[in-house]
Parts: sequence; structure tokens; C-alpha cells
Amino acid sequence: QVQLVESGGGLVQAGGSLRLSCAASGRTFSEDALGWFRQAPGKEREFVAAIGWDILTTAYADSVKGRFTVSRDVAKNTVYLQMNSLKPEDTAVYYCAASPYTTTMRAGSYDYWGQGTQVTVSS
Repeated sequence: QVQLVESGGGLVQAGGSLRLSCAASGRTFSEDALGWFRQAPGKEREFVAAIGWDILTTAYADSVKGRFTVSRDVAKNTVYLQMNSLKPEDTAVYYCAASPYTTTMRAGSYDYWGQGTQVTVSS
């Protein structure tokens, strides 16, 4: 079975940093785009960042540009999200996902999803 498992979430003060990881299993995702989404209670799921099978191709939501960095280790079948200068509004459950498209921001284009990791940023 195909699985994506996020880790690295937690509680951090505003201005701090966290590094999320997403380990994939069940198949190799070397030719998929890997994305990060987040969802806060009562809010819609929103795009955060994505990286293509070509690791030089990335995309970011305007709200996180300059603060978050997405990367991947193809050999380890793992994608990362480095989050710096965190703000309370970054508080959400963060999900990773795999898509056949490169760096798409459309949630409907992602075929596989993890179950999420909680990120809480205190003021």
C-alpha cells in the first residue's frame, strides 16, 4: 500500500522554526511532484508549497514566500518543509501529498495524502 507519513510538527513560539518531514512508502515518487497543504479548524485546506520531480522547480503560497523552503531527497523518497519566522497564523495541520503534475497548487491533482502533523505557533 502507498503511504505518506508526516512528522516534525509541534509547538513553537512566534519567530521560531520547525522542519517537517514526509516519508513515502509503497512505491517510488521520484517522478511525482510533492506538495504541502495545511488546514486550520474551520478553514479550507490551502496550498503551502510544492516541489517537482525536477528538484529545481518549486512553488510557494504568497503567505509563506521567503519564510518556508521545500526540498526533497529522491533517494530517500522523502520531502521536507523548513519553516522559519513562524507566525501564529501558520498554526494548522500540515499534510503532504503526491501529484502527477509538477508543483501544482490544485488539491484535486494530488493522488496520495498523508494524515497530517500538527503545527502550533504561540504569540
